[in-house]
Amino acid sequence: MRLSIGVTDFSWPEDLTGELAAVAVAAEDAGLDTLWVADHLLQADPNSTPDSAMLEAYTTLGFLAARTHRIGLGTMVSAVTFRPPALLIKAVTTLDVLSGGRARFGVGTGHHDGEARAMGLPFPPVAERFERLEETLRLALRMWAGDESPFEGTHHRLDRPVGNPRPVRRPRVLIGGAGERKTLRLVARYADACNVFDVPDGGRTVRHKLAVLARHCEEAGRPYGEIEKTISTRLAPGESAASFAGRCVEFPEWGIGHAVVITAGPWSPAAVGTLGEAGVLLAR
Repeated sequence: MRLSIGVTDFSWPEDLTGELAAVAVAAEDAGLDTLWVADHLLQADPNSTPDSAMLEAYTTLGFLAARTHRIGLGTMVSAVTFRPPALLIKAVTTLDVLSGGRARFGVGTGHHDGEARAMGLPFPPVAERFERLEETLRLALRMWAGDESPFEGTHHRLDRPVGNPRPVRRPRVLIGGAGERKTLRLVARYADACNVFDVPDGGRTVRHKLAVLARHCEEAGRPYGEIEKTISTRLAPGESAASFAGRCVEFPEWGIGHAVVITAGPWSPAAVGTLGEAGVLLAR
């Protein structure tokens, strides 16, 4: 079972820059797989408030790339409506180049219409957002492969999508969401990883979602085993490593091999250390 950290709350009261860097270094030292940051312009964590501190995601990841050496870096997840697709792909590629091949491309349709209204961001109907997501995925894979031929989609037209420099290694694509008709179909066709939620029902929902994904993979002619299955879960305030590890031991039985962990409020190095201890227990 691999463990990653999701940073969603940046409201450290005194030294945001120093605390964020310390958390990233602690995550790397603890052997965690990836550090994910939320991609919002307004704070969207339900345990926080919209006026709390929120950093732009790719600038933040660039800052963290300079302070770490091994840990993966990505967004959980970028809405395709926030940036034109070529700009989004270029940001991920730049992160990969400057971090030595550590970028992860977490992407989705977006869901926060209140944030869009507040910040003047486009928020088209859901059907169009899915169309834009698929076009962005197609374009990313083409640009990373060095294909500069014109791109003609329903919503995006690029005369010459140049992807230079190319990534150190093609960023792994994670599609956020578990919608059965559209999202998981896109996972089967384009993604390296999916992300489901830790619903407290003994794994029934997760097993069902993964069974749907398996059917989409069969229809797409793609091996189901190629796709990494991740789950978003929480470390409760004050929870011990043993308690958290005890909850995670069920995940492989559900078909999950990677947990992305968030917590209430901003992370501390001590809480990150708890995750590292849990990882050691899970590896035994």
